[in-house]
Amino acid sequence: MAKYITKRFVALVVILFFISLGTFFLVHILPGDPTVTILGPNDNAQNRAILLHQLGLNKPLWDQYLIWIGHVLSGDLGQSYVTHQAVTSVIAEAFPIDIELIIISQLIAFPVAIVLALFAARRPNKTFDKVATTTTFAGLALPPFIVAPLMVIAFSIHFHVFPGPASYVPISQNFWTNIDSMLLPSIVLAIGSIVIYYRLLRNDLIATLQEEFITMARSKGMTDRRVLLKHAFRPSSISLLASAGINIASLITGAFVVEFLLQLPGLGYELVNAINQRDYLVVQGIVLVVAVAVVVLNFIVDFFFSVVDPRIARD
Repeated sequence: MAKYITKRFVALVVILFFISLGTFFLVHILPGDPTVTILGPNDNAQNRAILLHQLGLNKPLWDQYLIWIGHVLSGDLGQSYVTHQAVTSVIAEAFPIDIELIIISQLIAFPVAIVLALFAARRPNKTFDKVATTTTFAGLALPPFIVAPLMVIAFSIHFHVFPGPASYVPISQNFWTNIDSMLLPSIVLAIGSIVIYYRLLRNDLIATLQEEFITMARSKGMTDRRVLLKHAFRPSSISLLASAGINIASLITGAFVVEFLLQLPGLGYELVNAINQRDYLVVQGIVLVVAVAVVVLNFIVDFFFSVVDPRIARD
């Protein structure tokens, strides 16, 4: 176990190093010049040269990277070229919105997927199972950038069930208004998770219900409901939990799309604004923090499952 964790940790450090390299150099090959945005009407060759020197952008890229990564390791992600706000402050204000969006979406996704899977697995290939499977296939085929506008038209404009885009209220101002403003984005984000969780749990439940210990439980006179909930659900939920960990990256990227479409001021919204404004340090900071978060969370998930199932570490 210790050897496995050590290997995974070394791999984590190497991956984080390459993420920092990729984040820095990819951002710097984007078209556009941040000095044009910063200088505005004062943009000329002389002022541009002075500003490049002040920002250190006239140095070789490798030197710029070493300076940047040194600051990053000390907790300084730089300052926005446009708003002059610290990048860490931008991320600190926006990141909680992403976390809340993901948490609420999963609180929606898990119960819906579990209930659907339990009913479908109880009588596979019957009417409910066929309808649920067909519906989830449709959900899988519809990405968030299609679902979000449709749900806004239906539930915000036509039926007035949810507030429309750009209606976010911080949780510190009003808890229930905040939840109300987060429900529509969370449902849009939850759809993809519902599809994944439902299909995994349904298939595992159907397979588990064919096992001998299930036949033994039924022979003792247990009802189908009791057998399903007490004996089949727990061993069938391993894949469900594993998929939740693996689903982290898609949840974050999905959250970015939802935030941009519904004008939710999270990291995705801030990232698009920073790209449009050539605000390179904000772009670098957000991309780096998100990439590191995904890698570290996947490491934690690997560690958790190596503890739950030691055979993973032996492999």
